[in-house]
Amino acid sequence: MNLDKYRREHADIISHVQQLKRLSAQGIAAQAAAIAREVIAMSSLIKLHLSVEDRYLYPALQKADPALAAKALQYQQEMADISAQYGQFSRQWNDAQRIAEQPEHFRADANRVLKTLFERIGRENREFYPMVEAA
Repeated sequence: MNLDKYRREHADIISHVQQLKRLSAQGIAAQAAAIAREVIAMSSLIKLHLSVEDRYLYPALQKADPALAAKALQYQQEMADISAQYGQFSRQWNDAQRIAEQPEHFRADANRVLKTLFERIGRENREFYPMVEAA
């Protein structure tokens, strides 16, 4: 199975996370509009990525050998929680005024949610995708 498309999307998501870090370092309140735009752009990419995984990748892996199918189900179930956390984050922080009014709350949420997302992408790239490609 060729996972290049998924890896490219992961790289794009990480690029958005890095851009959010750069903007935040310049001052959350001062960069609130740019941060809100970045959250919206990243949200669109993440929704598309998750949709494609759920519609194509995970169903295809359910037809694989039992060990890989079980691992795919585990990853899919874990991602449901991460997706819900990110969805809440993106709905709360897609508004520049709210970001400007609550910069430290934004920072705390971003650190928590984006760290979880970043770590998950790393695990997929290092552990799960190589397992899929080896099958």
